[in-house]
Amino acid sequence: MTIDTEKVAADCINAINERIRNLKNLNIIIAGKTGVGKSTLINSVFREQLAETGMGKPVTTHMRKITKKGFPLTIYDTRGFELGKDAQKEVKKEVVETIREGLAEKDVNKAIHCIWYCINTASNRIEPEEIEWLRDFSEENRVIQVPVIIVLTQAFSKKKADEMRKAILDENLDVVQVVSVLAEDYEIDEDYVVKAYGLDLLIRVMSESLPDELQDTLQNVQKASLEEKKRHAQAVVATATAAAIAEGATPIPLADCAVLIPTQVAMIASITALFGLDVSKSIIMGFISSTIGTSGATVLGKTVVSSILKFVPGVGSAAGSAISGATAGLITTALGETYILIMVAVFKGDMNMNDLETKAGKEKVKQLFKERLKLGKGSAE
Repeated sequence: MTIDTEKVAADCINAINERIRNLKNLNIIIAGKTGVGKSTLINSVFREQLAETGMGKPVTTHMRKITKKGFPLTIYDTRGFELGKDAQKEVKKEVVETIREGLAEKDVNKAIHCIWYCINTASNRIEPEEIEWLRDFSEENRVIQVPVIIVLTQAFSKKKADEMRKAILDENLDVVQVVSVLAEDYEIDEDYVVKAYGLDLLIRVMSESLPDELQDTLQNVQKASLEEKKRHAQAVVATATAAAIAEGATPIPLADCAVLIPTQVAMIASITALFGLDVSKSIIMGFISSTIGTSGATVLGKTVVSSILKFVPGVGSAAGSAISGATAGLITTALGETYILIMVAVFKGDMNMNDLETKAGKEKVKQLFKERLKLGKGSAE
């Protein structure tokens, strides 16, 4: 059985598009006083510039809704905390009503999934009215139960931020966590820059707070934590590997190894969705031809380059061999791990996605795949 890699690439692109299209919409309310750095925080955490001046549709007196077409995230930005107690009560009422309206829809895409309450660390103090607001909201939240994360913004001094964090924790508020962040590098002078920090922790806390059906969405929309993207991608590979092992429980003739392709296509689609990177058909073809075969070849079959296949335990290069479940799993793991390495390199800017279309880029991918196979062989023996 032969497989045209162009068709496999087309299947991958279709699967990627479907995966992204089916992501649930993540909805976050972000509250706090004007000047706490909410816009900077939003633009530093998410991979689309959402918090631009004047952007967002007013939905209540003190709240605007920020969305971008095709991007599965909605931010509800509240205002007016510095306008006095009456305004603060109105904001709390609007927040609670927005949450209840979402719950009434009985649709995960409409529900509010998390609240970030932002406090400016640089202000050097916690305003009593903010603690009071959070305590009052907690009473309402006992029923609606939306996770609340307090974000200490503009935390130039980690010592000061830690002191403020401890003071807030001593208030015993009903919050998931208090996270200190510096959303952007801050230049004190030409000789000293305070590096951004804390955003990766915020994403991890978010991930721990959200239901399973929103995990892929969070990883797709965020750009603040490469480690979280990698962790979720590795879980995808583990799932695909388990499926491949099951598919190879009865040894598969090399010529029939195309039965593994749907599992591997789904794996690549899921990893791509997690990283949120634009991938074209030609780029996927470059990846496939560098790993599991070339156009017209039997993918993972008799015509696979022997220099790759010989690294797979129990197969060798003998024509007519069959692969076991362990070998099917090894190949799938190597393929997934290689793809993750590429996504990481592109995400970090160490590699351009278009490199996969060049001879040098394809050779690099082939080498990475061989190395993953060797590592897998060593752990399997």
